[in-house]
Amino acid sequence: MRTTTRLKQLIAAPDILVMPGVHDALGVRLAEAAGFDAITAGGYGATATLLGRPDSSQLSLTELSEMYSRFCDATELPMLADADTGFGNVTNVARTVRLYEKAGVAGLFIEDQVFPKRCGHMAGKAVVGRADWLAKIKAALDAREDPDLVIMARTDALATDGVDEAIARAQLAREAGADLLFVEAPTSVDQMQRICREVPGPCLANNVETGLSPLLPAAELQAIGYAAVVFPVAATYSAAFALRDLFATIRRTGTTAEFLPRMLSFTDFNELVGLSAQRNREAELTAFAEALASKAKSAR
Repeated sequence: MRTTTRLKQLIAAPDILVMPGVHDALGVRLAEAAGFDAITAGGYGATATLLGRPDSSQLSLTELSEMYSRFCDATELPMLADADTGFGNVTNVARTVRLYEKAGVAGLFIEDQVFPKRCGHMAGKAVVGRADWLAKIKAALDAREDPDLVIMARTDALATDGVDEAIARAQLAREAGADLLFVEAPTSVDQMQRICREVPGPCLANNVETGLSPLLPAAELQAIGYAAVVFPVAATYSAAFALRDLFATIRRTGTTAEFLPRMLSFTDFNELVGLSAQRNREAELTAFAEALASKAKSAR
């Protein structure tokens, strides 16, 4: 089954789809090993890990599409990708969809922020007009070659124009054909309930730790009415926390000895990245080639 089709099925399923965020291919492997059904990767973690900079449209379309290609090569899980504002106008959006499809993503979202965008939980956001954003959503829908590629419409209008405008935009995006709707950064459970009640389509919740929205368990979000939830920055925050402690330990003690309980072992890490499977495949191919060569020599 194509990952696009699988993602659509998971979104439509009765149980909420929980997608952890990853920012590198190692995280992809770890999320898969943990048993998740799908994953996501956003510009926030990508900008932090690739550039050491904040989420503010500093990565290009080609940089992100190449990153997603590496991530999708590392897993068979469906990947929900971040296409920011589409990297330009409707023509740029169409190219974005084509490159992301080639990369292997199962879905992507286009947002209505003014370029350069900001993280949805940062202050100072601005949004484009309804028509400009809806044209981008339609351009994305028209450009996809796989009809099951999930196109999610994200609006940040709640912060700039209030919840009524955000809901109205999500309703229009659904009417335009968007498969999944994302009203970013509601500040209360009441707002979340209104969004899920008034938007006529599957909605996504965004669990950003210490961000603007209530941090709710998946079961509570499902009860509210959400079809999916992402944890886009938790891995990045956790990795930063762990590395800060590790480097402080090395600086203080001159060794990693006391940090060993918080590390994978050499053997476990190699197993995680697939070394034994790789070596087994190499041995199989060598044995095949040697047998074939021996057979050819015997036939002379």
